[in-house]
Amino acid sequence: MYTDTERCVRAVRSKDARFDGWFFTAVLTTRIYCRPSCPVVPPKAENMTFYPSAAACQQAGFRACKRCRPDTSPGSPEWNARADSVARAMRLIQDGVVDREGVPGLAGRLGYSARQIERQLLAELGAGPLALARAQRAQTARLLIETTGLPMAEVAFAAGFASIRAFNDTVREVFALSPSELRTRASRTSPTSRTSPTSRASRGDSSDRGGRPGAPDTSGTERTPGGPGTPGVISLRLPFRAPLTPDNLFGHLAATAVPGVEEWRDGAYRRTLSLPYGHGIVALAPRPDHIACRLSLTDPRDLTLAISSCRRMLDLDADPVAVDEQLRADPSLAPLVDKAPGRRVPRTVDAAEFAVRAVLGQQVSTAAARTHAARLVTAHGVPVDDPEGGLTHLFPSSEALAALDPEALALPRSRRTTLTTLVAALADGSIRLGPDSDWERAREQLIALPGFGPWTVEVIAMRGLGDPDAFVPTDLGVRRAAAGLGLPSTPAALTARAAAWRPWRAYAVQYLWATDDHAINHLPG
Repeated sequence: MYTDTERCVRAVRSKDARFDGWFFTAVLTTRIYCRPSCPVVPPKAENMTFYPSAAACQQAGFRACKRCRPDTSPGSPEWNARADSVARAMRLIQDGVVDREGVPGLAGRLGYSARQIERQLLAELGAGPLALARAQRAQTARLLIETTGLPMAEVAFAAGFASIRAFNDTVREVFALSPSELRTRASRTSPTSRTSPTSRASRGDSSDRGGRPGAPDTSGTERTPGGPGTPGVISLRLPFRAPLTPDNLFGHLAATAVPGVEEWRDGAYRRTLSLPYGHGIVALAPRPDHIACRLSLTDPRDLTLAISSCRRMLDLDADPVAVDEQLRADPSLAPLVDKAPGRRVPRTVDAAEFAVRAVLGQQVSTAAARTHAARLVTAHGVPVDDPEGGLTHLFPSSEALAALDPEALALPRSRRTTLTTLVAALADGSIRLGPDSDWERAREQLIALPGFGPWTVEVIAMRGLGDPDAFVPTDLGVRRAAAGLGLPSTPAALTARAAAWRPWRAYAVQYLWATDDHAINHLPG
């Protein structure tokens, strides 16, 4: 979109927040870059130029606007709707792979050379993998500087910088402030001061530091004003593109929660997270203009991956206006879209975990699937402490499950074979499920396993891999909803009718499921 200057200028002049993350506006006279919805008076059109990423702006010598904070924009929905090498690379960079494994590690995961990945990212985003990772490190550093009291040296290494000097230079270049000045500025603009070494005092409203009421901001924190902070806890706001209907999103996660790993408590969905440097516990609660996120991490270096995993699970980078516009064109779906626009696809933080759970859920009730998963968790999961709730374990890794005794599983023999074959393939790496997966290749590998049919494969593609066009025409709930709406109810005929919904068939499934009065469609009381 950034190449369409006229369209970008119109979006900037209208301060249209729907385009935040799609492109960035760089002002030639001030050398500052902004999000399209920046509240300041728009510059003259001849003084604006547009870039596809914050990294490209920074690489061109522009600094982030202190008013609209463009680095906190929702991510581009383009990376969630595509499965090509650039989209897969962007998802991995967002997960911090370049910081942990370098560009060769990124390229190796994608099956390309480092030079090929560099060339593809430069052509489409105006910045290579190192520049994109650097921009993300800067954002993570700002988050830690402003929301915690960690010493700056710890912030630098937690954000992924290799040295204090690189940390200082990057922060000054990107934000035109030193790390200490950023922290001082954050303290001055917060209604109350920081009282804990790891938690910043709460803002009493939903306005950002620039004074724009209700602006989504990933750096906001929450705790009881005047109360003590919790060591190791970072609270922040996860922005999204409006509208967002939270009912089926959080209802699905809560209704299918695995005891010990997930729970709904005090108006928030909580779960444990397995992370590269340790583990964490996250609490996510829907708010009118953001998702309140409370993260407890054993190692702050996992912050980047924890945030990106939560955003992916809640589908927060989706473009609901584009999705709903296409689905609304079908007269049968239009009333459902108009009734509750902005439905998201409930996804997962770990595709391999979801694949295991999908097998356990084959041809059984939701309650039975939860029971089977809970038994695996108790027997093979790593125990964790949760002072604030009832979480007890991490979901067991594929390696741990590969060593289980099939005879100990309270499952039909055929289901045992399906599960053990899956976890063996995941453990030895012959099947890799994650943000770097090629969706069609993953489908081919999964359908070749014993006991895997189209429903299981498509559910994994939809919720595990994040394919927005995954479709389950054989699902009983989908067929029942289709019949009630006068749509074809046989799988072949419904698939033909659903061609008009592409590439958003996974979202159409959410609207169809929502016609049923099932617990997955309601926020817990």
